[in-house]
Amino acid sequence: MNRLWEDHRLSIIVAAVALVGLLMSVYVVPEEEQAVVIRTGEPKRTVNTPGGQSDAGIYLRMPFVDRVVRVEKRLLDLEMNDEEVLSADQQRLLVNAYARFRITDPVRMVERAGSTDGVRSALEPILNSVLRQELGRRTFQSMLTAERGSALSNVTANLDRQARQYGAEVVDVKIMRTDLPDAPLQSAFRRMESDREREARAIRAEGGRDARIIRAEADASAAKIYADAYGKDASFYDFYRAMQSYDTTFASENGTAESSIILSPDNEYLQQFRGRR
Repeated sequence: MNRLWEDHRLSIIVAAVALVGLLMSVYVVPEEEQAVVIRTGEPKRTVNTPGGQSDAGIYLRMPFVDRVVRVEKRLLDLEMNDEEVLSADQQRLLVNAYARFRITDPVRMVERAGSTDGVRSALEPILNSVLRQELGRRTFQSMLTAERGSALSNVTANLDRQARQYGAEVVDVKIMRTDLPDAPLQSAFRRMESDREREARAIRAEGGRDARIIRAEADASAAKIYADAYGKDASFYDFYRAMQSYDTTFASENGTAESSIILSPDNEYLQQFRGRR
């Protein structure tokens, strides 16, 4: 009985060890991943790599000997947030850009960078450098035109050439935003505002000058018309001016003729009033 129990227990132990060994030997590679099997520090084989022989699925490895490094097969992002770049026209620009890349040679990636995060860390300063070089040859205005596409194509090609050494392929580079920094932007706005105010003052000065010229010409024309009209009958002009003077002198403050003025009948001022010329 004891012998049977010991054999049964031994079978359970062997089965458990075999199961644990099997679980440690089996690994699964999904469609969105690729894998590199490392043995004693050297890559031995790859699984589900672009153009490779092995596809996604279940695979075996040697426990405690083989190490499986999983690598993302989908597109990966590399972001560059608000880096200051000096353009060809000496404008300091804040550039927000990103690149998309994929791992095409996982063995080289493992050897050179170790992981996809290592690739990002390696490519980030390179992206910064190639953007500075490319935008440094172009003006700020050109980045708002179709020339921007040509600049990005050059940046993509240069970054891809550098990324190949890490087993990566750069698909494209995009600039999400290209702005002037806040201080230069406010300075530009102030310059524009002062320019507009200066133009407005010049326009107002010209308008005032033209208005004075027109008014003077109109006054001269009116004076000439009055002079020509009154010159035809000087006595009527004297009579008209006298009537205006009487109206102003004898009218009260409320516009009615209630004022009392004592004058000599022979006063020269009343000669028109008496009908004398």
